[in-house]
Amino acid sequence: MEDHSEENIERIRLLAWLHARRYWLLAGMVLLIGFLLFEALAALAKELEYSAIIAAINDTSMTQHVLAILATAISYVALTGYDRSALRYVGTFVPYRVVAQTSFIAFALSNTVGIGVLTGGAVRMRIYSAAGVETGAVSRAIAFNAVAFGLGITVVGACALLWGAPRVASVVHLPALLLQSIAALILGLTTALLWQCHAGRRLKLSGIDVPLPSLGLATQQLVLSALDIIASAAVLWVLLPQAAVSFPVFVGFYAIATVLGVLSHVPGGLGVFEAVMLVALGGQVPPEALAGALVLYRVIYYLLPLALAVALLVAHGVRRGFASPVGQAAASLSPILLAAFTLIVGVRLLVAGVTPATDDAAILTALRVPLPLVEASHFLGSIAGLALLFVARGMLQRLNTAWWAGLMITAASFVLSFPRGISWSEAALLIFLTGTLALSRKHFTRRASLLTQPVTVGWLIAVTAILLALSSLLVFAYRDVIYTHELWWQFEVNGHAPRSLRAWIAVALTTLVLALRQLLRPPAAPLARPDSTELARVDAIVRQQDSADACLALMGDKHIMFSAPGNAFVMFGRHGRSWIGLFDPVGPNDEWSELVWRFLERARESGGRACFYLVRPQTLTVYLDAGLRIFKLGEHANVSLSDFSLKGRERANLRQGVSRAEREGLTFELIPVEGVPAIRPELKAISDAWLAAHDTAEKGFSLGAYDEAYILRQPVALVRKGTQPVAFATLLATERKVEASVDLMRHLPDAPNGTMDFLFAKLMLLLQAEGFQHFSLGMAPLSGMAEHPLAPSWHRIGRLLFTHGEHFYNFQGLRAFKEKFSPQWEARYLASPGGAEPLIVLTNIAALISGGFKGIITK
Repeated sequence: MEDHSEENIERIRLLAWLHARRYWLLAGMVLLIGFLLFEALAALAKELEYSAIIAAINDTSMTQHVLAILATAISYVALTGYDRSALRYVGTFVPYRVVAQTSFIAFALSNTVGIGVLTGGAVRMRIYSAAGVETGAVSRAIAFNAVAFGLGITVVGACALLWGAPRVASVVHLPALLLQSIAALILGLTTALLWQCHAGRRLKLSGIDVPLPSLGLATQQLVLSALDIIASAAVLWVLLPQAAVSFPVFVGFYAIATVLGVLSHVPGGLGVFEAVMLVALGGQVPPEALAGALVLYRVIYYLLPLALAVALLVAHGVRRGFASPVGQAAASLSPILLAAFTLIVGVRLLVAGVTPATDDAAILTALRVPLPLVEASHFLGSIAGLALLFVARGMLQRLNTAWWAGLMITAASFVLSFPRGISWSEAALLIFLTGTLALSRKHFTRRASLLTQPVTVGWLIAVTAILLALSSLLVFAYRDVIYTHELWWQFEVNGHAPRSLRAWIAVALTTLVLALRQLLRPPAAPLARPDSTELARVDAIVRQQDSADACLALMGDKHIMFSAPGNAFVMFGRHGRSWIGLFDPVGPNDEWSELVWRFLERARESGGRACFYLVRPQTLTVYLDAGLRIFKLGEHANVSLSDFSLKGRERANLRQGVSRAEREGLTFELIPVEGVPAIRPELKAISDAWLAAHDTAEKGFSLGAYDEAYILRQPVALVRKGTQPVAFATLLATERKVEASVDLMRHLPDAPNGTMDFLFAKLMLLLQAEGFQHFSLGMAPLSGMAEHPLAPSWHRIGRLLFTHGEHFYNFQGLRAFKEKFSPQWEARYLASPGGAEPLIVLTNIAALISGGFKGIITK
């Protein structure tokens, strides 16, 4: 028995070890498969000829093109069903026209760029949020989409494997019976899952209960997934030679290639998908025909929908404008899609630079075009392609200079394509990009130089990867050319190889110069705290704002970054590598986008990470457009003063508390700014006593501290018992009398119970009489987090802390105190980079508020 127990313990340890390292093991498996695939592909590539691939592409009939486009349309229509089912599952309704538009744009972008959760997910977050769907519901819908795709492709692949196991077995070198058994097991588990849906059961995953969709919804989504995958597989299948491989067998290989492409996290699975298909079908389909079909498949299924998505957004903006919130959200996506398309056009120009000209182009070139003009156009066309890679990044940042550069480079590239022999596909791309850019001027509003923008290491790595792929293509296209030193100096009309070599070297050297320029870039100048002149500018802006929180900029403990016109600013603090903007920018909304981008760039130049803390739901698109991710922090309480009173049943406890305080001799008074110096000693005594009683130090950043210069800038709400001051709160308010709030709140340890309730109630009634519209009670951290089992991990952790974290912070008590005033609750968010960054950022924010990490531990 003891031996069996030890065996069980060892087995449990092994399972725990595997579970803890499951992601690393999965990554290792994917890398291993990728290595084996590319080894096999390298051997297969020796049989391929570049000219034969081009000939296979040209031999594809018009009927095949039309059928492929029709299958693409069916696939994308089926994809709209994913979003419709997901929204039904989370219990929200959005009109189908909005769902169809959102789904098409999201899938067109994520299929091409990859990382669907961050690309397509960001599209859904923008448009569905603008349509009134709560952020948490959008997150759950995105999760549903991912699960539905995974289940759908698994089921379709299993059906295809069950049918074509003998053919697949010859490729993977496994028994056909084993493959059929695996397929039957998958289909059996799917049937069991559908039965659970029929019974209304819940599925337990990693300790979380997930409510299953109804049988009708699950079946509908499974049918839609099957239709999508079968149609997308048909796009490639119809481009192959007739009767080359049976469709069921082909679908099985297609499903495997698609899954491996997704797991690789390479944009669009580019390279991985092709490698699987070439290895799997290399013995059944002529390699050149298969390679040509794969190129056309990428154009028809990926590039064509992306171009259509760009055209739809541009045409919609020109024809109707963007008056509705949904239209405005869609408009914000135009620069993203145009940046993706610009990147593709840049790569296309680079490919043209390292490959031989087509026969038609060579004929045109030979028609008395001066050789120096041919050489110059080829050389400059390649440089233009490289420039577009960097212009695309500027378009992501919505730079007006990137728009101008993109427009001029694409127009110039079109002109340059004539002397070197025009390619009709290249010309079509250039004309389309030039036209869409010309109609999209209003979306690129940031007035900043393209040359002064920092180039990130990640972007340089991506460009380097493209150049490495181009060098492989160069070697493949000219592998029959014998290399000699004299090759570099051969200048002739049909000298494609030396011309391509010179272009590639020019592109590589230009990239190297840009990389060195970035590495040798001087560090950003150190930041200083605002002086009296800057605080005066801040004060002038703050006085014209609706939000009372803007007054925290006057503490002087935060850095200030002004917008270019000087009418808006961001207040921020720094801790570690984190640059933390507090609240939304302060000032006119039309200056926010530029200010947010400048803040991100300045942080990046200094090697930091930028984020914004406590931002409002109405402003999330500003941060999403800048590439940040959104994380809910809790809810903010706001009391409407227009209907506030102490009357009624719901305010009975508050009314009784005020009456009791008055019977105990408490009185309330609002001391104007000019009267604060006279009571400064009493305020200091109350503050010191409060700090001593709570065994804590002064806070900062998002909380007020007892700083005399700051205190003297604001009115003070004061509570006396008899003639003795026992509590006070500094008032935050602007001249517009829209919102008011309190900042620093202190009371004596022996002040009567309910003193602060009395202070708040009296202050609200006074502000109501003075015409204020709202009173801010501040944040209830971690409250209002989504309870749904498919809610993001961030929400689940937040709910756990809110429910069981009273030892660390009075989460529930703070919420209960604010509920006394029957406030309206509004979410507040952190806009931050993704991954593990939010946890690091929140740690740095806590340190900023507490005066360092020691302050967090010692309160």
